[in-house]
Amino acid sequence: MSHAQRTSQSPARAATPTPPPTSAVPRPASATPIGRIPVIELAPVVEGGRWPAKAVTGEAVRVRATVFREGHDAVAATAVLTGPDGVEHSRVTMDPVDPGLDHMEAWLVPDRVGDWTFHVEGWSDPYGTWLHDAPLKVNAGVDVELMLTEGALLLEAAAARPELPAGARTVLTDAVTALRDAGRPPAARLAAGTAEEVRDALAAHPVREHVTPSAAYPLRVDRPLALVGSWYEFFPRSEGARFDPEKGGWVSGTLRTAAERLPAIADMGFDVVYLTPVHPIGTTNRKGRNNTLTAQPGDPGSPYGIGSPEGGHDAIHPELGTFADFDAFVARARELGMEVALDIALQASPDHPWVTEHPEWFTHRADGTIAYAENPPKKYQDIYPLNFDNDPEGIYHAVRDVLQVWIDHGVTAFRVDNPHTKPLDFWQRILTDVRESHPEVVFLSEAFTRPAMMRTLAAVGFHQSYTYFTWRTTKEEVAEYLEEVAGETSDVLRPSFWPTTHDILTPYMQTGGVAAFAIRAVLAATGSPTWGIYSGYELVENVARPGAEEQIDNEKYELKARDWSRAEHIGISHLLTQLNRTRRAHPALQRLRGLTVHPTTDDATVCFSRHLPAHLSPTGQADTVVVVLTLDPFTTREGTIDLDLTALGLPEPAPGSDPGTPLLAATDELSGETYFWGRQPYVRLDPHQRCAHVLSVRSL
Repeated sequence: MSHAQRTSQSPARAATPTPPPTSAVPRPASATPIGRIPVIELAPVVEGGRWPAKAVTGEAVRVRATVFREGHDAVAATAVLTGPDGVEHSRVTMDPVDPGLDHMEAWLVPDRVGDWTFHVEGWSDPYGTWLHDAPLKVNAGVDVELMLTEGALLLEAAAARPELPAGARTVLTDAVTALRDAGRPPAARLAAGTAEEVRDALAAHPVREHVTPSAAYPLRVDRPLALVGSWYEFFPRSEGARFDPEKGGWVSGTLRTAAERLPAIADMGFDVVYLTPVHPIGTTNRKGRNNTLTAQPGDPGSPYGIGSPEGGHDAIHPELGTFADFDAFVARARELGMEVALDIALQASPDHPWVTEHPEWFTHRADGTIAYAENPPKKYQDIYPLNFDNDPEGIYHAVRDVLQVWIDHGVTAFRVDNPHTKPLDFWQRILTDVRESHPEVVFLSEAFTRPAMMRTLAAVGFHQSYTYFTWRTTKEEVAEYLEEVAGETSDVLRPSFWPTTHDILTPYMQTGGVAAFAIRAVLAATGSPTWGIYSGYELVENVARPGAEEQIDNEKYELKARDWSRAEHIGISHLLTQLNRTRRAHPALQRLRGLTVHPTTDDATVCFSRHLPAHLSPTGQADTVVVVLTLDPFTTREGTIDLDLTALGLPEPAPGSDPGTPLLAATDELSGETYFWGRQPYVRLDPHQRCAHVLSVRSL
């Protein structure tokens, strides 16, 4: 009996939702009355609310809307956040942005995991109307007494509200008295009604008329790891692998020897240890070294060729150990403050039990053979893709049981291999099911594919996604992509930046040497809240297989013993440690939004910042980080930066002030040096000595 069969009666299986009937005919949405104060163009809204926008606990979510009315009276809006229990959590008066376009925005901060909603209430603002009209007329001597009387009546009614705090009531009643005092000059009476303390009281407790709520829209809130994390990938069989001269061949490492690598990974500051598949590997059509079609004796095969007589996705390769060994690995990782992620590849070797037990789960060609996987020009003769057309229910339950096996053994994150080659309705259903019973589990989508598929995978439930970051190498490409993932797609797709993977070694990484590895590490670690590296990055493994964008002697097809003592001399491991320490110290680097690209005069120098204002920061303190780095791994670059001080949360200099006057202190987290910069600082970066500045910024 398979492990999956033993757990088939688990609570998770019992809670499996019933899929909607595929023959249901969609009905058009009914028209919604527009209301007295129109509220339109809400964000963050994904496909009209079909799927939830995303956030994590403690993350500020920017809510936007267009709010307007007929005529010229003032309007305002309130953003309202409602918790998973249906109880209102918080409400914030929205700020006008983009003057003249009726755009409003506010920031809401959910504080626990669950399915939340938000909506916007538009309302007429009688005090705002009076505040605009009264100074114009009184100062022009038009309808003076009338305007002052109307102000007094407005504030008098506002002060009479029973829910108003005593302090605010006193402020308003004092203003009413002053407005009605005919013995005082009109200007003094007007000043009393428009005083800062009056405006503050009514900002906190506004008079709202003709309140018009929008529809409520979903917001899915996850734990922080769904947004923020540092991942370290490795093949457990390579850790502890050794050549046995008596046998004349290589001996695989085990989960126990792999656990010996964990302290070094933790010391570099990584949060998640990601293991490639640990399952039995088939022998039929097994690939040899460097993806050759014929394996030689002793070749271990690709761990993505899953399945043998020893078991399938719910089993552990006998050479790696047992479930007790896996449990010990997970326990050791947790002792060191790390979580364990496992690769889930929904495919089978020709020797997988599924092939004989469920042949209908695979595609049969006209000659009776089963179709193997292809990604032209790549061919994977050792892998059979699943076909979801014939028995989607059977496949669903089998995969759900597999996930439960590993969740029961402490896996809290899954990196899913090629999810874009499986049906989206399958993913939506299974991710919803897992979320209902195990909301702590995080899924990372490895879908290097078209934008529509990547974003929809995110919309239906994947917490994070690999991205095109790996191939963005020029200044223009990098700047544009940083702005895209931090802005355009940030409500639904959380990016995970990886400079290399076990499948990908770009020409930039092949030719740029140590400097290229340093540059891309800085860019990945600061450009996205989640980033990761593939084992061997510390050793600058950059030799490609001829004609391919992947490493020669690829670890997918052979055991790879590494000499980790070389890492300290190379220096990349020290840089990784610095980057992860800096990420943990700065909340601004733990957020996706709030990124600004700053112009530079050099065509290979990129500058961007992340700013988190005090009222949105978990520490209660503003946090600003400026990153300046060269993209040229060969030559020294220099130029000036044109800083957007407002984006840094800093005041603009006085008009006519000396442009060379220092305005901010910038402390480099990588070197400890502090620079005193004006608006247009000069930088010089040598990729072989210092490829980047990662600067903590404060106003002077």
